Amino acid sequence: MANERLLHDLIVDHLKHRLSREYKEIQVNASGNPDMTLANHGLVLAFLEVETESSITPEKAEAWVEMTRSGTKLILMVAKSSKVKTMELLWQKGIADKVGVGTYEIAITMP
Repeated sequence: MANERLLHDLIVDHLKHRLSREYKEIQVNASGNPDMTLANHGLVLAFLEVETESSITPEKAEAWVEMTRSGTKLILMVAKSSKVKTMELLWQKGIADKVGVGTYEIAITMP
């Protein structure tokens, strides 16, 4: 579990730096949902939530439903191997059309 938290925090930090060119106001919520709020000129444009393989559950999908109720776009970043499971939950909850899904993977190459 500690490794997943480390991976989660690493992905959040990486995305914060990567998205800083597009969004001038990025707020990282260390203790709550969503993980990141993306805004420009005081206008919230998207919520970003990073999920690990074990955090993708029907209960977590309910939190995604709540985040989409405001009308703000929700972006989920999930492990590449979990994308199908994530999409199934989004369809079951009726929010697949309101959520963007991105993927990440860690690749280690040895000589």
